[in-house]
Amino acid sequence: MTQTAIPFLFMRGGTSRGPYFNSADLPTDRAILERVLIAAVGSGHPLNIDGIGGGNAVTTKVAILSKSTDEWADIDYFFAQVSVEDQLVDFKPTCGNILSGVGSAAIEMGIFPAQHPVTPIKIRAVNTGAKVAAIVPTPNKQVIYDGSTAIDGVPATAAPVELNFMEVAGSSTGAFLPTGKPVDNIDGIDVTCMDVAMPMAIARARDFGLRGDESREELDSNTDFFKQMEQVRLKAGVLMGMGDCKSSVTPKFGLLAPAINGGTIATRYFMPWTTHPTMAVTGSQCLASCALTPGTVADGMLTRPATAPATVKLEHPMGMMDVIIDYTLSDGIFTHKSAGLVRTCRKLAEGNLFVPKSVWQNTAE
Repeated sequence: MTQTAIPFLFMRGGTSRGPYFNSADLPTDRAILERVLIAAVGSGHPLNIDGIGGGNAVTTKVAILSKSTDEWADIDYFFAQVSVEDQLVDFKPTCGNILSGVGSAAIEMGIFPAQHPVTPIKIRAVNTGAKVAAIVPTPNKQVIYDGSTAIDGVPATAAPVELNFMEVAGSSTGAFLPTGKPVDNIDGIDVTCMDVAMPMAIARARDFGLRGDESREELDSNTDFFKQMEQVRLKAGVLMGMGDCKSSVTPKFGLLAPAINGGTIATRYFMPWTTHPTMAVTGSQCLASCALTPGTVADGMLTRPATAPATVKLEHPMGMMDVIIDYTLSDGIFTHKSAGLVRTCRKLAEGNLFVPKSVWQNTAE
């Protein structure tokens, strides 16, 4: 055989899509692993024509699963963000949308046993150390995907997957507010640097001359905005103690504006060099927490709830995402406890994915 075969599941997780692998089927050497993932996705071409990517950052994501060595967790989830065109792989962030399919994939792969009627699975996001308690519907100990749960950004309904994110404040930088302040001024732009599930730099849309309800296409064509945003993002990364982030997708960037369509607040999320078509699960937790925290750039955009937990309805380009944030607020100090969401996933295909033997010759075959 002139190519190396790698078993995989191809799944939609939330509003993202990509291959899910058992770590035992992949190389352990990081440099070789990067080459394998680049070849698998087809990075290096705008359409990923020589791989299974879809020409967008939400379709060039990879999940690598294994039994966890952590005392708390059942499954380790290692995430890779493969670039569409630049043949780069970023292992710094995690992805909550792809995580939506991790529990189902772990059962399908046979690395975690199913229960009846649901299967609780404790997942450790290896990249950030985040802990996520998932509940997968498994009647008769079988993973099901059909259901009536709808999420904006996915055209059909599916079975619900419950996700509860634990201890995610400061999971990447070690601090809820990595700069120690609710607002920093960077190049004349007020920015909240926050780390909840995903380190982010968050600003007001109006400070960039935007309304906050622009479509993904409108934003992606606004090259002046992206140039200005990237300068602010990179300086925010330094302030957050993350160093030079030119080749990293973190910190991510977000914009806030007053709600327009009946939600709590309008949001736009960047990956960061393109606009997310909907909303990232990890980013949603950070944006919702920013909305609830006094003193941030969200001040004046919403009426904050008097009690917790609180449901924050984030308006995004294709609809709404509900995020339940549990927290305490004492003397103006916001303390994040957990975040809950309901997502869906669906298995699209399974079998072997092939990469050239010049990329990886699996000697274990």
